[in-house]
Parts: sequence; C-alpha cells; structure tokens
Amino acid sequence: MTWLLVIAGAAVGAPLRYLTDRAVRSRHDSAFPWGTLTANVAGCLVLGLLTGALAAGAASSSLGLLLGTGLCGALTTYSTFSYETLRLAETGARFCAVANVVASVAAGLGAAVAGAALAQAIWN
Repeated sequence: MTWLLVIAGAAVGAPLRYLTDRAVRSRHDSAFPWGTLTANVAGCLVLGLLTGALAAGAASSSLGLLLGTGLCGALTTYSTFSYETLRLAETGARFCAVANVVASVAAGLGAAVAGAALAQAIWN
C-alpha cells in the first residue's frame, strides 16, 4: 500500500511541476528559471505545512507518503535546478546562476518555515 500512495502522489506532482513550469515561463521571457523556482518553492511550502500537520497529529503517515514523498517529491526537482544553474553558468549568465542558487535556497527554506508556522497556528 505504501508504494501505491507514493505513486499516486507522484502521478499528480510530476504533471503539476510541468504545468507550473510552462505557465510561469509563458509569463516571463527570461533566461532565469522562474518556473523551476516556483515549483520548488511551492513544494517546500506544502511540505512545511504537511510536516507541521504531522507533528501536530493532524495528518496521518499515509497522507505524509501521498503528499510529502509522492506529490512533493515529484513537484520539486533538485536535478532540474542543478542543470539550469549549470547551464546559466556555462552560457556566461553567472550572476543569474548565483542568484538562482541564493533565491532557491532562501525562498525554499522560507517557504518551508512559513508552511510549518502556518500548520502550528492552525493545529496548535
């Protein structure tokens, strides 16, 4: 049953990442990978909220597998972030490469903290 929950979450998360990336890219004509950044930060927010809900006993471990491992695992992407950062650096857009790293780490951590704080406010 565990792997079915992960597969179900991933079946939603992967297309959601793709659609998020495409929607954001269609609005921002830029070399900067706004789509990947948006998907990663959204996943961090969801995972922070879920982690807070799990800690408060407001969510089950099954929901953790479905949303945390499955959905967020497929929605967020370290490999694409790494590839896009490398491509920026290789094409001479070193400032954008560094900005991508800084923005991704700062915004991802901030979103996870915000999600956990929101969960705490709701369930504690």
